[in-house]
Amino acid sequence: MTIAFHNGDFLPLESVCISPLDRGFLFGDSVYEVIPSYGGEPFLLDEHLDRLARSLAGIRLPDPYPRAEWEGLLHRLLRENGGDRAGDLGIYLQVTRGVAPRDHAFPQAAPPTVFAMVSPIRALADSTRREGVAAVTGEDHRWGRCDIKATTLLANVLARQTATEQGAAEAILLSGGQVSEGAASNVFAVIGDTVVTPPLAPNLLPGITRALVIRLIRDAGFALAERPLSEAELRSAREIWLTSSTREVLPVTRLDGVPVGDAVPGPVWQAVHAAYQAAKPGTAGAAAAVREGDTP
Repeated sequence: MTIAFHNGDFLPLESVCISPLDRGFLFGDSVYEVIPSYGGEPFLLDEHLDRLARSLAGIRLPDPYPRAEWEGLLHRLLRENGGDRAGDLGIYLQVTRGVAPRDHAFPQAAPPTVFAMVSPIRALADSTRREGVAAVTGEDHRWGRCDIKATTLLANVLARQTATEQGAAEAILLSGGQVSEGAASNVFAVIGDTVVTPPLAPNLLPGITRALVIRLIRDAGFALAERPLSEAELRSAREIWLTSSTREVLPVTRLDGVPVGDAVPGPVWQAVHAAYQAAKPGTAGAAAAVREGDTP
């Protein structure tokens, strides 16, 4: 039985009730985080809570808890769901502007709704390590503030569904001939001898995994450039990767049905993937590494 957190209470997930007048339901007036945990410990928790605070500030919603309370309730949520015995879990956390009569303007006094739950993180399959995954490209139809981790994800949902219907794991979004990001991931490509990832901008989520992977790339001695990545470069890349909190570093070996590089996960991915796995058990060390690098 999965235990969830809802407005101060820990209770079975199926017992959680959200009002139909909740602004998260009516307007998508809410933000969220997905935080991986390994062995009962949240990974890079400070970075995720920093981003949550930025997202809340971005939609002008006061943070409902001080940092210590967030940490306490998330650690307890993991314990309520088995702690280190439960395996690897992803924490989904959402904060909405709360329940109020339906009106576009902000309500004057509505307590925010806070909800959190966990779900298993699936380890990268052996077949994926050997063969990689497929991705497709599509136009970026999302709103202009993707740096805010908002729950208004319909454009992302439609892009991912298009990918799924084509037997692909992800859609890589393009705007004006330039790569922005995946439907639910950041994008890296090996161009020549350099790993390239699009720079942070309002149309791109400042991924926590992205920031750690950037640090790991540099620590491994590879050249890294945060610069615009064109569609033409993407299609001729030696390697393509997707990064996210629960998929970690995912190798793309087929793009729109065309092989990427040698059509197998490449040597740079192999090295960075190994470094990521090594970083996971040492959460504090990995967090320090991110802070020392170019964090969002």
